[in-house]
Amino acid sequence: MIRRWSICLLIAVATLNCLSRCRAQPARVLASLDASQAETTIAPEIYGQFAEHLGGCIYGGLWVGEQSEIPHVNGYRKDVLEALKRLQVPVLRWPGGCFADDYHWRDGVGPRKDRPTTLNIYWGGVEDDNSFGTHEFLGLCELLNCEAYVAGNVGSGTVEEMRKWVEYMTSDSNSSLANLRRQHGRQQPWRVRYFGVGNENWGCGGNMSAQFYSDLYRRYATYVRDFSGNRVLKIASGPSGRDVPWMDTLIRNVFDQADAVSMHYYVLPTEDWDRKGPATGFSEADWFSVIRQSFAVEALIEDYEQILDDVDPERRVALYVDEWGTWYDKADDRASALYQQNTLRDAVSAAIFLNIFHDHADRIRMANIAQVVNVLQAMILTNEDSMVLTPTYHVFEMYRVHQGAKHIPIEYASPNYVLEGKQVPSLSLTASIRNGELNVSLVNSNPQQDLELELKLVGYKSAAASGRVLTAESMDALNDFQDADRVHPAAIQDISLQGNSLRLTVPAKSVSVVTLRP
Repeated sequence: MIRRWSICLLIAVATLNCLSRCRAQPARVLASLDASQAETTIAPEIYGQFAEHLGGCIYGGLWVGEQSEIPHVNGYRKDVLEALKRLQVPVLRWPGGCFADDYHWRDGVGPRKDRPTTLNIYWGGVEDDNSFGTHEFLGLCELLNCEAYVAGNVGSGTVEEMRKWVEYMTSDSNSSLANLRRQHGRQQPWRVRYFGVGNENWGCGGNMSAQFYSDLYRRYATYVRDFSGNRVLKIASGPSGRDVPWMDTLIRNVFDQADAVSMHYYVLPTEDWDRKGPATGFSEADWFSVIRQSFAVEALIEDYEQILDDVDPERRVALYVDEWGTWYDKADDRASALYQQNTLRDAVSAAIFLNIFHDHADRIRMANIAQVVNVLQAMILTNEDSMVLTPTYHVFEMYRVHQGAKHIPIEYASPNYVLEGKQVPSLSLTASIRNGELNVSLVNSNPQQDLELELKLVGYKSAAASGRVLTAESMDALNDFQDADRVHPAAIQDISLQGNSLRLTVPAKSVSVVTLRP
């Protein structure tokens, strides 16, 4: 009897502890911003997208072809096209990724019936009929009204091949290449604003040393020329994750011939590439790991900025985070490569990344989340004629207000989110102003505790405030083909303006955007 009573008491105490933790009192946070400090423009390209010939990203995601029964616009999937237009996508990167350094552009031009079938050696050895090539990609950019970012082939390509591709796309001359483009149906040249000279050349792009790639970059970039008034910004391919020595060698050797250098940064819950961790059904420890690694990108950005500041104090050369996002074990029920579900955890992670990019907008002038449809941290998932908008999509839609706005620093001290002896900030804030409208984005990374925020406004008097919040009951809440609207933004109900202060509750595990108007 005594033992049974003791066991019951232990269970009761444990239950009360759990309830106490789950119902933790909101932490109070004081913050302030001075609107007169708005100086650095947040480049719209920070909200860039990335589309690789990988899994279901291109075929079945963006492109279904002109004979498809799925509703389309000249072969582009209509529902996906309309959803991406709502995001105001500023730039789209293509054709890779690893795929770029085995892609030969002549395979993807001309009549589709005459294009060769090639093997995708990086992503499953699947056959690619090349029905989506240069014309299709640049046509998509025009439909989305976004800039084109083309990744050129250094790993298996030649200088001549790269040079001729740029001329084919952008020259308005009477050259054979410009006339070949016209024969293929495009009279006027395209605008190609960004050109990547290779991709991940330390690995899948050729397993090169930093010095060897730097020398190749200088050679290849020499022949990426401007034709007919098109001004190409050239991007040197930097490292993935933390590789400061590689980046240091690259920057010091190419900065005078590069407009930007890139970095890649992926978040894996386990930090183990062989067993990355599940996209759904994860533990709080997995949640915490993703949040911790999301915040950790800032220290790496600062390391790379320090190198750039040393050789380029005038800050001419930009830093592009042209692949970033979460990466989990592939879903067992999908045959396509790198398909994964997307939960509230991904939305919170994405918002933390974007807030950090804003804070470094003087150097970071582009970022491209991986990837736009059906691959990794996708905006959109498709299944035959059905489409789902992911929680990450909603973050990008909510954050549209920051594109091209002036960044305003915010002073605040975040309480810590602590788990198993480790800690990260609970709160991430960013603000911007454009045309008199001030927008504040707020992320609460703690899945257990609300935050009560008071934000003092200096140099800005607001007469009205409204906002939306993205959250859910569970950490791994998601949208799927059975319930496509389970996770979606809702109006914030408790915003108040008192004098020059904004007050609201920032719910646990949430992303919010508040709009202030004079």
